Amino acid sequence: MNNAFHWPDWVPLAGHQLRVSGVHFDALRVPGVRGELVAARLIEEADGDAGPVICEAVGFRWMYFLVAPGTARGHAWPLGVQRFGGAGCRTVTYIGVPALDGNTWPLRWYSEPTPTAPFVDPAGLRAALGGGSA
Repeated sequence: MNNAFHWPDWVPLAGHQLRVSGVHFDALRVPGVRGELVAARLIEEADGDAGPVICEAVGFRWMYFLVAPGTARGHAWPLGVQRFGGAGCRTVTYIGVPALDGNTWPLRWYSEPTPTAPFVDPAGLRAALGGGSA
């Protein structure tokens, strides 16, 4: 019997690849320590099943919270949160997505997608950011 998790098709098998935001997911970007604190709070409140959060290991150490396609623009986000993808977006933005295993530097999963949390819940993310729900 094979119990292997079949990850989403937008997650590469090895290394990392660029994916267009707004197609497979929308992305919300939060810088550095603030992003890490938000991710940790989100993961704690979700009992470890928060959905996909990607961390950059260099530069500003951006944290990317991946939400379902088309949902990033449906919410008012606090200052400092950048959104990529969704209806009305005039630019094309590529987000680096690491594989679940192996060498993916400078990207890594802070929280992986799971069958029960294929995306981050936008209301939970807003609450973790201190912006309330909905």
